[in-house]
Amino acid sequence: MFVQPLARPISRAASPIPSSIGRSPDLIKPYSNSQDFEIERIPKSPMRPLMPLADPGYENSPDFRDYVSRLLDATNAPFTISGRITLNASQLVLFFRTKTGITHSLDFPVDVDYCLPPSLEVLIGTCKPHQTTDLITYPERPSLLYPTDLPLTFSLDIANHPILDAVRNTLFPNLPNGHHMSTRRDKLEIVDTGSRLDLQPHSLRQDGRTATIIVTLPSRFEGGSLVVHNSNSLQERYLGRGGKIDEVEWTAFLPDCRYEIEPVQRGCRISITYGVYLRSFGPSGPEPLIRPSDNFLDQLAPILNLSRGRKVAFYLEFDYPVNPAESLAESVVPLLRGGDSLLYHAIKLYKLGPELHWTAGGYIWPIDRSLDFVGDDIAERRPLRPHVLSSALPLRGQVPPLRGPFNASETSNVADDEQASNLRMKVEQSGAISINEAEITILKGWSTTTAGKERVYFVSGGELEKLVINVLLVFVP
Repeated sequence: MFVQPLARPISRAASPIPSSIGRSPDLIKPYSNSQDFEIERIPKSPMRPLMPLADPGYENSPDFRDYVSRLLDATNAPFTISGRITLNASQLVLFFRTKTGITHSLDFPVDVDYCLPPSLEVLIGTCKPHQTTDLITYPERPSLLYPTDLPLTFSLDIANHPILDAVRNTLFPNLPNGHHMSTRRDKLEIVDTGSRLDLQPHSLRQDGRTATIIVTLPSRFEGGSLVVHNSNSLQERYLGRGGKIDEVEWTAFLPDCRYEIEPVQRGCRISITYGVYLRSFGPSGPEPLIRPSDNFLDQLAPILNLSRGRKVAFYLEFDYPVNPAESLAESVVPLLRGGDSLLYHAIKLYKLGPELHWTAGGYIWPIDRSLDFVGDDIAERRPLRPHVLSSALPLRGQVPPLRGPFNASETSNVADDEQASNLRMKVEQSGAISINEAEITILKGWSTTTAGKERVYFVSGGELEKLVINVLLVFVP
């Protein structure tokens, strides 16, 4: 017989408050609003042992100063740079042709310790010993060079990766605008197990290049460090990644550097060398980027024939973001656009040596002079104090009044003779001469000539003014 337990009634009343008998009133915590927040504590990292502090005056020790000096020298004049491209190596293919005319393809990644691809065997057989190989030290395993007269194509296009940007920003930080870098494949080098690549002098790369880029293909190897030497006997050693399947390593260095590859202990090191070349439409550029059409050159030819032996000039049509007070007129060349660019390149194509000059109010400045009217008050003819000059500068969004004898605006007021005389004196003191004295003929058409305008601030009578400056393209046919 089963005995049914007594059923307990379910109470719907609130739970009784626990008795506080026998407890100290101080132990009862009042209700706090902070209980409404859910807080997760971040685990703290274990405390690292404190390193002993350097002794006072450590920065003046000869050893420390020598370390800092070496670091600053390497920072101020880098001659090489290295990086990696992250990609899927299985998508890379190397196409090459043997002397018999048969085309082969080598798939990556390559691991000769696991399996020697037949195409790699054919590639090694097609290569010839490097011209700098020491056959006495390495008679059986010389470094190999793919013949330059045979076709070779690699599916990796370094122009699709920011390698050239890194080379430009690091090795050529002062390269002006308007200069363009391009690459051209140079050679393919193979360093097999037990061989090395001897020091490669820069005389082997005298083809006008600006830099050299070495791309290491994803083929596993051990050893084979790349060592780059500069002209000051400094060197950088790149240990390499051993041909990782998800990365392609590249190294760039200046044209006067030498490089070598240390002995490969295991595997096969395959690399492709590229030459970096500079093209520019600047005044000292090796090659122009654009060439005007024959029709444009035919229209320029009669002007050159009729002006032979004379100094002639054209006004530039566009405005350019260049401050004539801080820069030479030649700094506009990399920024030329539209018809200005066509005209400059056409004159340069005729080997006439075009020059850009600042001009204003019938005066022209020498090619090696800039304008600076901010430091003096042309009315008082004495230097301005710094607080006066700063108070005279316009606030953002405000345009100061434009006056003066050099102003071409029709809405401006005519300046008095004294201000014109002071400004003319200031212009002549800055090195400018009259266009008539320079014997320059400005070429204009029947219609109104549109000239680009640049502006230079100057102070006259305590007020900030702007002098309108044009750019002249001067040449002698």
